[in-house]
Amino acid sequence: MALIESRPLTPSQRFLIRNRQEVSTKRPERALTKSKHIKKGRNCYGRITSRRRGGGHKRLYRQIDFRRDKLDIPAKVQAIEYDPNRSANLALLAYADGEKRYILAPRGVKVGDTLISVNERVEFSPGFSLPLAVIPPATKIHAIELHPGRGAQIARSAGQSAQLVNVDEQRATIKMPSGEIRYLSPACRATIGEVGNHEHQNQVLGKAGRNRWLGRRPRVRGVAMNPVDHPMGGGEGRTSGGGHPQSPWGQLSKGFPTRKRSNPSNSQIVVRRNGRKVKKR
Repeated sequence: MALIESRPLTPSQRFLIRNRQEVSTKRPERALTKSKHIKKGRNCYGRITSRRRGGGHKRLYRQIDFRRDKLDIPAKVQAIEYDPNRSANLALLAYADGEKRYILAPRGVKVGDTLISVNERVEFSPGFSLPLAVIPPATKIHAIELHPGRGAQIARSAGQSAQLVNVDEQRATIKMPSGEIRYLSPACRATIGEVGNHEHQNQVLGKAGRNRWLGRRPRVRGVAMNPVDHPMGGGEGRTSGGGHPQSPWGQLSKGFPTRKRSNPSNSQIVVRRNGRKVKKR
């Protein structure tokens, strides 16, 4: 993969940096796709609960195998495909019994490679799926289950990976992409390696219209509004309002912890993402 800069023949090309990907241009597997309703930030009552959403191109949802529960059957990578619903690319696996499934494409996996999901310790390579109990410490992993059998929930975006710090019979310790260190069950499955398309974060959209294609509507700063519309609005001339940055409804936006103290998973966190150790009660 490589980043591509264009000659500025138009104003929008002056800042455009594209991410060239070697992905298949064929249509996605029909049996593994379904229609996707774009909610435009509305809830079931039609009220906006997530602002600045709407428009954008139509998309088909690709059904991804996050569980990797098809065990001991080798699968060959048929294609690496683009997915408009996420930053990572997808790998189309064709199993020996004829079934096809999508998975997140790991970095370094190419068309023709053979991947497998197993429960015992084997000689692995990127793309293999194993329980944390049989993965050696210090291994980079992604698509990690938070609870056994639920499917991958951790480290799924482009270029992300976590690191297995330690594992014993009772629990596995992993270092999350955010720097947080937490415990997981050794029965949770994970995929070896990093998620592919690691250059995704370095691309530059170049123009506002490209943001609209992605379904993102314009954002207006609170200080540019009137006092009736936002707590930070109003004032003579340009002013930041004098108050702490907050949402239109008064929710503080900086330095205000939003995690619930009653969250059951708090007991599984060893070190927070800010580097502070969690005090055990």
